[in-house]
Amino acid sequence: MVVATYDPTVGWSAPEVKPYGPIALDPASSCFHYGGNVFEGMKAYLGPDGEARLFRPDLNMRRLERSCARLALPPIDGDAVLELVKRLVNIEKRWMPEESGYSLYIRPTIIATRPGLAVTASDHALLYILASPTGPYFPQGLEAVSLLAVSDNVRAWPGGTGSHKVAGNYSPGFLP
Repeated sequence: MVVATYDPTVGWSAPEVKPYGPIALDPASSCFHYGGNVFEGMKAYLGPDGEARLFRPDLNMRRLERSCARLALPPIDGDAVLELVKRLVNIEKRWMPEESGYSLYIRPTIIATRPGLAVTASDHALLYILASPTGPYFPQGLEAVSLLAVSDNVRAWPGGTGSHKVAGNYSPGFLP
């Protein structure tokens, strides 16, 4: 995984590549209390030449920048984060499955780490990037599914965060 921290007095720290493991956070970190969490879901595939290829990473990085801005998290340089993603993919290339439809899943995440229970934007953050081999999203192939549309539980609304990749967009959908 890759880890970097943001402090308002020094900016982003030098990123560190380290083994996957737990992250120590202050229990009053604003990510826990006010939902300051954004992320992207990306995939890297092995090309016919054995080289790793990312699927539309520039679009993922622009959305990550917009998501940080929408939640008033410290700003990120999506191009710099993409370089970190590429380095991590290169380091972890041995985990990329060679079978068709399989990939290396990459999860860049930024969380608000300002300690304190004040309702305010976080001026501290943690960026981490995880990588994990993954199989096809639809193992049996694409098949039609039955859906029920209801209006009493909504994920996106005008002026909301539905077009951003924020943690709070997902958990409200678990119950319905």
